[in-house]
Amino acid sequence: MLFKYKGMTKQGKSAKGSIEASGLDEAKQKLKAQGIFYQDISETSQINMKNFSKREMPGPLLSSFAKELSSYLNSGMAVLTAIKLIEGQHSKEKKYASFLASLRTMIEEGKSLYHALGSQSVYSMPDFFLQSINVAGQSGKMVPVLIQMGSFFSSQAKVKKQVGNAMAYPLFIFIVAIGMTGFLIAFVVPKITGIFKDTGQELPEITQFVLGISDFLSANYIVLILGFIGLIVAFKSSYKYSKGFKKSYDGFMLKVPVIGELIQNHELGRFSYILGLMLNSGVSYAHAVKLATTTFSNAAMRESFEVAAEKVIEGNKLSHSLQRGKGILPKRNFMQALALGEESSEVASILSNVAALYQEENDDKLKLLLSLLEPFMMLFIGGVVGLIVSAMLLPIFSMNLGAS
Repeated sequence: MLFKYKGMTKQGKSAKGSIEASGLDEAKQKLKAQGIFYQDISETSQINMKNFSKREMPGPLLSSFAKELSSYLNSGMAVLTAIKLIEGQHSKEKKYASFLASLRTMIEEGKSLYHALGSQSVYSMPDFFLQSINVAGQSGKMVPVLIQMGSFFSSQAKVKKQVGNAMAYPLFIFIVAIGMTGFLIAFVVPKITGIFKDTGQELPEITQFVLGISDFLSANYIVLILGFIGLIVAFKSSYKYSKGFKKSYDGFMLKVPVIGELIQNHELGRFSYILGLMLNSGVSYAHAVKLATTTFSNAAMRESFEVAAEKVIEGNKLSHSLQRGKGILPKRNFMQALALGEESSEVASILSNVAALYQEENDDKLKLLLSLLEPFMMLFIGGVVGLIVSAMLLPIFSMNLGAS
């Protein structure tokens, strides 16, 4: 993250600028180390070349790193020795090797693994992962935390891969359908209907409709393609850099039937898993809630939990804070499970079960949804082709009836 600040140096001179850190607390610590007394500090969405080239570490790679490091640390190695060993094994992977080399250099300088991970400029790391490493280093539970983090990122990568594989065939069918329809309307239809126009025969309404679409696409296909590309770029830019647009879009997606429930199951399941992991690692409840909140990718849900997390720090229960909040209200069974966990002091175990339940529920719904998507795509293709064929055959039938 990038933070902008205003303050004064030890010499009494005004100072302002920006500083990169994994969180607000680290940004304050860095300013203090530089001898700057800040008056105002806040996160900024300012873009610089360093942040632009710094991409988030892929889930499978992060899982592999956590598992390898936990394995070496569990055998009694020091962190520096383990990093050197991993670096030697991945020397041919340039970007990953550069990441490991950065960690090794900073750890040799005396920095902790947490500070090395947060300060390196090769990969962007998830906030909850960095904070988990920080807490694990302080509590002496580095190995179990790394093992569970490795399992978490591995399971998340498997889910993405399963969805991607399941969507590959329907997506291929959809692209073929669009390409075939475009070819028929742009090239085949005008040639066939041109024959009927020469005869002076009045064309059926369905034929005129298809011909109108054909003429429009033929005359404006370049504008349509550029407009489509521009729309995608504008949407992605707005979603990435406009917090208001992102929140509105994410909130709308939560209201879409079936899709909204799948998104909420995924978000709440991930939150539940990470919160359970934090609590089992010895993190305080308020701090664990704040860390787990950073796992939300849906902006609307994240804002609701961020507001509730602030109230938890003040001493309130998370279930009560969410219930009284003005944002997105999570699913009823999640709220009931959370309230039960807070009443019985078994939040970690109950939410771990909730996470497993939501994952299983999403797997079943995705399988059903994708199994229905394939026949729907076939019906769509058949309907479009049938419409075009009907538009071509009706004038022929009209000519035969007129001749008889």
